[in-house]
Amino acid sequence: MRILLIPGDGIGQEVVLAAARVLGRLGLDISFDEAPAGFDCFQACGEALPSRTLELARGASAVLFGACASPLGEVAGYASPILALRRELRLFANLRPIQSLPGPFSRPGIDLLIVRENSEGLYSGRERREGDTAVAERVITREASERIARVACEQALRRASQRASPATLTVVHKANVLRVSDGLFRQSVLAVARQYPELRLTELLIDTAAMRLVQSPESFDVMVTTNLFGDILSDEASALIGGLGVAPSANLGEGTPVFEPVHGAAPDIAGRGIANPVGAMLSGVMVLEHFGEGASASKLRWAIRATLESGISTPDLGGSAGTEEFTQAVCRSLAG
Repeated sequence: MRILLIPGDGIGQEVVLAAARVLGRLGLDISFDEAPAGFDCFQACGEALPSRTLELARGASAVLFGACASPLGEVAGYASPILALRRELRLFANLRPIQSLPGPFSRPGIDLLIVRENSEGLYSGRERREGDTAVAERVITREASERIARVACEQALRRASQRASPATLTVVHKANVLRVSDGLFRQSVLAVARQYPELRLTELLIDTAAMRLVQSPESFDVMVTTNLFGDILSDEASALIGGLGVAPSANLGEGTPVFEPVHGAAPDIAGRGIANPVGAMLSGVMVLEHFGEGASASKLRWAIRATLESGISTPDLGGSAGTEEFTQAVCRSLAG
């Protein structure tokens, strides 16, 4: 397995290398390459996603991405490299698992998966100015909606078989207001989901789903929704288990899969050695699961949880360990 590391900006430089270290301790046939991307890269060479980086990504088994800085204002010539990777590699499905972790920072009993459409919606990049008016086009297509629905249904069935429990899928939308765009999404997803009679199918409006996610997250199994809604819901859900620092994700589709923690570059703590590598490490677990290395994935997940159970955690989780101390502790657990 050949994994391309793209640390990106800020704390991505710290957590991706920590994840690579623990993956390297598993005794698997894994090789690593490293390539630049991000806002710092853009400032240095004029490209946020250099063509060489994209070439290496196309040739890799998987990409482990760190984080990219997101300037709040428009910067001429700059575009998010992770969005570009998703587009260039045709990665239309974003999987964001939310699972309780050991520690007082995490609510118990949560084990859900948010399946987020990854290629269109309000992140289609179709924005324009008309004088003092700004317009963003929310693009929803039947093809993309049906495609993400199939992924969500298959994920629900896979999880049910692993847990010997009913497969449940919740479709999240705002079709009562966005009658045309979310109306098409809802119609398309429900049509596909009804082809899976073993699924328990429900639907929720986005505002109700957000409320219930806080009230009773343990009641959810798999949720499927549009790009922006999925981004917001998954960040909300991560707060229930410790925050953005512990949340992993996978971008899947036609090309090389890209795995990444969901947090940003966190410039306020970058370089201080206190970044939480759990999200990046759990993204590494997802890499292993994707390529059928279930035993190694379970071993790494256990080592991460054992480290947290021992009381070792980074400051964002209420602990005092730095990135290096936490990484060393996971490595010791793997060796033991």
